[in-house]
Amino acid sequence: QVQLVESGGGLVQVGGSLRLSCAVSGLPFIRDDRGWFRQAPGKEREFVAAITWSGSNTYYADSVKGRFTISRDNAKNTVYLQMNSLKPEDTAVYYCAAKPAEFLSAINPNSYQYWGQGTQVTVSS
Repeated sequence: QVQLVESGGGLVQVGGSLRLSCAVSGLPFIRDDRGWFRQAPGKEREFVAAITWSGSNTYYADSVKGRFTISRDNAKNTVYLQMNSLKPEDTAVYYCAAKPAEFLSAINPNSYQYWGQGTQVTVSS
């Protein structure tokens, strides 16, 4: 059974930091790329960041470049999203996702086959 379990969300003030984690298990493929996406109320799900299997390539939405960092620990089967200098517009439900390595685009949510349940991030001003 495939499981992606996010944690680390919460309420934070503007300028604060949070670190999201996503523990993954049961994937039917050996190598996977992972991504973080977010969805705010009334908006479509949007790409935030992605990382390839080896960690050698990372991708970021322009809106989070320089503030967010994606990383992974394959020994722990976990992907992280360090979020700094948070803004009210970062408020959303954050989802992690997994796809086979090098399969389609890392920034397109339609490329991802498995998704977590999401974790709420709220940035108060």
